Amino acid sequence: MAEYIRAAVLVEPGKLEIQEFPKPSLEEGALLVKMTMSGICGTDKHGYKGEAVQYAGTPREIRGPYPAVPGHENVGIIVEARHPRDGKITDFYGKELKEGDRIIISPDILCGKCYWCRHTYGYTWCDNIRSYGHLDASVAPHLFGGWSDLMYVFPGSHIYKITEDVSDQIAVLAEPMAVSYSLDIAKGHSSMPNEGFSSGDTVVVFGVGPLGLCHVIKSRLIGAGHIVAIDKSEYRLNFVKEFGATHTLNVDQTSIEERKQFIFDLTDGRGADVVIECAGVPVVMVEAIDMLRQGGTFVEVGHFVDTGEIQLNPHRHLCAKNIRLIGQMNLAYTGMIPSVNLMMANREKYDFDKIVTHKFHFTDALEGLFQSMKPESMKVVIHP
Repeated sequence: MAEYIRAAVLVEPGKLEIQEFPKPSLEEGALLVKMTMSGICGTDKHGYKGEAVQYAGTPREIRGPYPAVPGHENVGIIVEARHPRDGKITDFYGKELKEGDRIIISPDILCGKCYWCRHTYGYTWCDNIRSYGHLDASVAPHLFGGWSDLMYVFPGSHIYKITEDVSDQIAVLAEPMAVSYSLDIAKGHSSMPNEGFSSGDTVVVFGVGPLGLCHVIKSRLIGAGHIVAIDKSEYRLNFVKEFGATHTLNVDQTSIEERKQFIFDLTDGRGADVVIECAGVPVVMVEAIDMLRQGGTFVEVGHFVDTGEIQLNPHRHLCAKNIRLIGQMNLAYTGMIPSVNLMMANREKYDFDKIVTHKFHFTDALEGLFQSMKPESMKVVIHP
């Protein structure tokens, strides 16, 4: 008799249900992973709302799909592995993988053959990219996301073996922390004096949900001076103070002009060195750029899906102040384990486990999604 595996399936926008799928047989080089934790990301919330266009305007533009098993921030234990006849399955660093190993799975599956796979390293610019949590669940073997009992991991996926001392809560933050490599890019924009990110700089973070919090943490750990967090949620603003934010501004209690004036007063009239947009609200970009100093750096990481357009004045917003503009889609897959190591090295200073504020069984994934949309939450996760 066939064994069936349950999973949460986003059937269409606004409709999430539990379905059963046959337990898959493995192709050579594939893994079957028992899920232990899967994060709810902003893109999952957008997908539920029907905002599902990613990589817009590029050859790899994708829409949806529906149905899909969500979950791309995944931690689990290998329960079955089909090793190639001519070798072993290894992780990103060449460590042999076997049943019982704890792993983190990078969201993206790359072809390894296109121009970008052959000419870039570290970022997922593949023309044929496929992403866990965003694959068609009507196609066998169906279980392509972490909101399930078991997850199917394709051959060639980026997999990272983790040790027993790494908690699931830290491991599930590896992916959003790897997105914060946008700050490492900003540090690289320093071929001239006062460019990029330097120690002691004033950093402003718009939107301090889980992704914004990761950028606050990264800013603090790599040497920022003032870190100003801006959000509507007083809960989240208080939360990020425990992880390095020095100042907070509530959007509902201040005007755009008051927030801008606060930043300029804080910096002796210059403006912020770096502003990071993590809110996913297009119009915030204009306010954020207006806060920057001459030669400041604007980092846009809040729009992993297409949520609309804004009007910019190229002269005023970019050229007049020699703005450095960094747009980022996706994570640095080379940064997954370094992000884990960074958190492990600083866990005496910060209680990273505390960032996971709510846990829901995958059969209650809809309730988890709704909780993640509330201002009184930080990282909401799904578990089996």
